[in-house]
Amino acid sequence: MADASVLWPVFTMIAAAAQTVRNATQRDLTQKLGTVGATHIRFLFGFPFAIVFLAVALAVLAQPVPTTSLLFWVWAIGAALAQIAATALMLAAMTERSFVVVYAYIKTEPVQAALFGLVFLGDHLTPVLAAAILIATVGVVVMALKPGAAFGLRPTLLGIGAGGMFALSAVGFRGAILSLGLSSYLMGATFTLAVSLVVQAALLSIYLGVRSPDVLRSIVAAWRPSLVAGFMGALASQFWFLAFALATAASVRTLALVEVLFAQGVSRFVFKQPVLLREAVGIVLVVAGVALLLYGS
Repeated sequence: MADASVLWPVFTMIAAAAQTVRNATQRDLTQKLGTVGATHIRFLFGFPFAIVFLAVALAVLAQPVPTTSLLFWVWAIGAALAQIAATALMLAAMTERSFVVVYAYIKTEPVQAALFGLVFLGDHLTPVLAAAILIATVGVVVMALKPGAAFGLRPTLLGIGAGGMFALSAVGFRGAILSLGLSSYLMGATFTLAVSLVVQAALLSIYLGVRSPDVLRSIVAAWRPSLVAGFMGALASQFWFLAFALATAASVRTLALVEVLFAQGVSRFVFKQPVLLREAVGIVLVVAGVALLLYGS
């Protein structure tokens, strides 16, 4: 654990980059498979790669398959269901005219993760880390909320609910990893990922098989491009889980907000779109929060 201050930020940055690539790939598949179908790809085509990651870890570390407890399964299945629920809430948010408001509330995830981590795992935060989480979160909200954005009860509940479910899933996955009690964080993270993706792939496949069999057949037919999305999704999740094994979910998800800065950079330098004053203020806050987070860690 002495290396946590060095490794978890690196793992988080790699995960954020891989997730960006996965999102870009899924965006292309959405037109063919629909939102639910494209979302399921991360699970259905991701779990075989997670199994490969686990096999490699078992061989390299020369360790047996970890022994699980009831607590592990409660954490793992609960987190898997929370992540599916979070995705469902996001899909519902896409039908809202006030999606920008929903997005802003979803990005309260680090704050909610800090609260859930404290309640369920006893993950205490120093005043410096708490301040860093609040500053970075406020920065993202400032960037997301445009002047004149319409507020409403439904968008607010959708956003907070999605952010809460994402936070619960992050805390749950960390709880599952820690409950294994392994000396190797690599094995704990990799095993938990494999179990979680298998559970999610099975549940969503059953759901689509009953509700939308045509979508499931279309997903299978589009297996070639889906393999890329599945691999990048599994790769991103692998590094998210490695980070969760070494640091609190709140710290990891706060550092993950740098993906917003990546998006701003692409908008400014690739698409030549000007940075508004509101966005500049948000960027400064996010950078300040992330810097404070790394300093406090």
